[in-house]
Amino acid sequence: MNYARTAVLLAAMMGLFLAVGYLLGGTGGMAIAFLIALASNAFAYWNADKIVLRMYNAVPVDETSAPALLRIVRQLSQNAGLPMPAVYVIENAQPNAFATGRSPEHAAVCATTGLLSMLSHEELAGVLSHELAHVKHRDTLTMTVTAAIAGAISMLANFAFFLPRGNDRDNSVGLIGALLLMVLAPLAAALVQMAISRGREFEADRGGAEISGRPLWLASALAKIERAAEGIANPQAEQNPATAHLFIVNPLHGRAFASLFSTHPSTEERIARLKEMAAHA
Repeated sequence: MNYARTAVLLAAMMGLFLAVGYLLGGTGGMAIAFLIALASNAFAYWNADKIVLRMYNAVPVDETSAPALLRIVRQLSQNAGLPMPAVYVIENAQPNAFATGRSPEHAAVCATTGLLSMLSHEELAGVLSHELAHVKHRDTLTMTVTAAIAGAISMLANFAFFLPRGNDRDNSVGLIGALLLMVLAPLAAALVQMAISRGREFEADRGGAEISGRPLWLASALAKIERAAEGIANPQAEQNPATAHLFIVNPLHGRAFASLFSTHPSTEERIARLKEMAAHA
């Protein structure tokens, strides 16, 4: 997915939010929705990274506590032409990782203890390259804004059920309309969020392979992580499913239904694309 398509999808998300506001309160409701969107995005811009790290009880590490990890991140950051990000570790048996932060200058990469114990040095470098590609592409900001708008749409749609309804109310959505709005508006927002997230994962795989110079490192890591994540729960992610799109593979279980609305593309397709990159390198 290129940046133009991402911009179109973000515009669609914002347009949906304004449309919900208009259905609820006409032009006045649309104006209020616009202000809510601005406030949500401003809050997310400045605070989302701190909130996510706190949700997962992420612990910052340095040269003393995790020298090998820091060396890998520093070398890959130099390869990518990025400033050194903050590095965090989560006490969690599920192998996984994510990046956060509003810009490359305010970025953090985070790995679970399960990831550090399961992967080889090369595979770990492949995963961290993927996360640094997210930072380089500013996906962390894009996905933060998307999540903020999606959450605001859900909140706004829920107001529809409690608004007064009457024959003389020009902008009344009615009882059936309110119920449909409560269901369809968040669903539409989720579908747009899915489209952005899946495209960004493919781009980060490609960018990460370029940063490390070894597409097969990430391919091997993804195969291991996917198998392990299916059998090892991530309680913190289950409690905060809105953050699932941040991780390199889907941290959530209950996939028989959840896979229909997954924010991640299939791991098999990701691995196939990486192997194709390696074959043409």
